[in-house]
Amino acid sequence: MRKFFIIIAAACLAACGTQQPQTPALGTTMRDTIHNVPCVVYVPYKGERLEAKGEKYPVLYLQHGMWGNENDWTEKGNLLPIMDSLLQLGRVKPMVIIMPDNCPGKPTYEQERDDATNGDWEAHFADFMAEAESKSPISSEPSQRAIAGLSMGGYHTMRVRHVLKGQFAYVGMFSAATFVHNAPEDYRVFWIGIGKDDFLYQSNHAYRQWLETNHVEYTYYESEGGHDWPNWQDYITRFLPKLFK
Repeated sequence: MRKFFIIIAAACLAACGTQQPQTPALGTTMRDTIHNVPCVVYVPYKGERLEAKGEKYPVLYLQHGMWGNENDWTEKGNLLPIMDSLLQLGRVKPMVIIMPDNCPGKPTYEQERDDATNGDWEAHFADFMAEAESKSPISSEPSQRAIAGLSMGGYHTMRVRHVLKGQFAYVGMFSAATFVHNAPEDYRVFWIGIGKDDFLYQSNHAYRQWLETNHVEYTYYESEGGHDWPNWQDYITRFLPKLFK
């Protein structure tokens, strides 16, 4: 049975460098298992409108990094107060955000890396989306789908969008592990964020050079700092208002 965890109060949010006032909770989360993958799912307006006949929400598939899990974006990334504040300010469209455990933690770096890069995640992502769409009133239209991730989740974003070409109109990569070079197809927004002190800065620079050589349009944001949650909170705050316009 699904459990809903209602956020009682939203924290103050630094959005695009501006301190935002406290806002009442507009969203809630639920825990679910989709295609045998543990997930946390953000639902706008506490789910009150999800039962509206024929209503479909756009959806963001938001992935964590190495040694993370499905709770990272809510417990470390402050996703709920960020999303609630942006909704309150009218800066984002109501959307469902599905946060899967895209790379269950392993004891060593080598085991974690090998598990994350063996191709299983992207090979089954179409089935994962199909089950998610059967459980919730979310859109199956590519124009109403977004995918993003941090670090290893950024790598998964690259791989999923490559396997499922043209299925995501919005793509976000935050401090991404750019082990491969490819580009999205039929997209509206391709957003890349990296910190100047991030250990993946040089690989992201090389990836951007490849994109430019291949005439791929993208939005780039370079921040201070490194491979850390303050930056990823900043990036998701900047990315969300660009979705589903």
